[in-house]
Amino acid sequence: MATAAPPAASRIAVVTGASSGIGAATARQLAAAGYRVVLTARRKDRIEALAEEITQAGHQATAYALDVTDRAAVDEFATAFKTIGVLVNNAGGALGADPVATGDPADWRQMYETNVIGTLNLTQALLPKLIASGDGTVVVVSSTAGHGTYEGGGGYVAAKHGAHVLAETLRLEIVGQPVRVIEIAPGMVKTDEFALTRFSGDKEKAEKVYQGVAEPLTADDVAETITWAVTRPAHVNVDLLVLRPRAQASNTKVHREA
Repeated sequence: MATAAPPAASRIAVVTGASSGIGAATARQLAAAGYRVVLTARRKDRIEALAEEITQAGHQATAYALDVTDRAAVDEFATAFKTIGVLVNNAGGALGADPVATGDPADWRQMYETNVIGTLNLTQALLPKLIASGDGTVVVVSSTAGHGTYEGGGGYVAAKHGAHVLAETLRLEIVGQPVRVIEIAPGMVKTDEFALTRFSGDKEKAEKVYQGVAEPLTADDVAETITWAVTRPAHVNVDLLVLRPRAQASNTKVHREA
């Protein structure tokens, strides 16, 4: 994959939810593309280990423990930068798969806070720094759940629709500023934690999500897509990129081998 080296003024890339999965993979790939990556997540030990790994590979990385839903902490974090080039809003996740009639409001609230308010917090706090770079990029990692509904996904679908609308609206509102807004919407991605977290650690339920699917997407697949979009020439904006495994035609139509 050919990538353009980031200009010096915009070499810092902040990645939220970088302790595992898509966030960790994206941090590795952006670092390899020449960015100085700033890794944020609540699990300090995870991001510190990843920052060390990236540094040992000859790249630049810094770890910063952060809860994206804590606005005061986010605002304090933002004071560390005069400019940044890239913000990857990846922190999020799903909780539960209950129908609307019996879904836990606490789960819905937590999903909205992380997927939408967390993205809002980081974007608001860092937007002036992105503008100041003269060539900024905001990435919102949403989901195909933000573009189509499915049974048992009401809370997550609602949150990811919110993330999609946030990206779409921001793009309209800041047109004319030197900042791109990119939405990456992955379908079925098999990572170590996504489904396991969704089903409260129930491994059997988590495995059923991918049962019979020979090749779901990987975190690296999504990270490579994010890196490709970010490293396009400054005048090229990838408004929305949906990616799914070949076996998945829609959120509800998946080919499963016997």
